[in-house]
Amino acid sequence: MHVTVDLATSDVALTEPGDCQRFDVVVTGTADNDALDKVLIGAGVGRSEGDEVLMDVDAVRRLASGAVGPSWEADFAAMLEFARGKSWLTDDGQAIRAHVEWR
Repeated sequence: MHVTVDLATSDVALTEPGDCQRFDVVVTGTADNDALDKVLIGAGVGRSEGDEVLMDVDAVRRLASGAVGPSWEADFAAMLEFARGKSWLTDDGQAIRAHVEWR
């Protein structure tokens, strides 16, 4: 799944929410971590941290709501456990560390 962020419009969406085998943030606009941070915080979904993003786990669930099937929660939980093993999940389990792709 991809969290997509458009810096020009401040739109944040989740694409391919059923794909729990990958997770990243795809940003459209000039590479500007401060602008990205402002959009993420404004949307209540996360925050930038250096060259990465900390995405709120509950925000991902909200963004996926209505677009995924009944098995999604189990798939997402498995993804979170995998992320924990790679240190991509915060210690409190509230945020996923994600790579940012600028477009």
